[in-house]
Amino acid sequence: MVEWTDFERATIADIFSKMNYETVGPAALSRCLVVYPWTQRYFGNFGNLYNAAAIMGNPMVAKHGTTILHGLDRAVKNMDDIKGTYTELSVLHSEKLHVDPDNFKLLADCLTVVVASQFGKAFTGEVQAAFQKFLSVVVSSLGRQYH
Repeated sequence: MVEWTDFERATIADIFSKMNYETVGPAALSRCLVVYPWTQRYFGNFGNLYNAAAIMGNPMVAKHGTTILHGLDRAVKNMDDIKGTYTELSVLHSEKLHVDPDNFKLLADCLTVVVASQFGKAFTGEVQAAFQKFLSVVVSSLGRQYH
């Protein structure tokens, strides 16, 4: 079980309360698909992903990016049982979708960059540490089925 400080809990809640999901989610997923093109193999049914402009303008990428952020809401609301919260998603991604669990970390890194750019100076080292701790727990939980 992860120990959360009051500061970490408040910081995570604050970040998600201020985040524009329809902007941040698509930007993070698009960044991941552009910077790490091998991750595109899981999105073959999304149509044109041939270049950065196509990826950033793809409505299916945008929709899935938003869905991912709404999925993170579940972790925000269940910070004391993130692993349990994501059991079904872990099984889905490992057994049905066969997603390489390293991709969760890549997406988390892209999300951190996008959130940092949105929050600017408010995304201090302490805020970033809390956010990355949260994402690390989510990544570990999503990868749990693989172990």
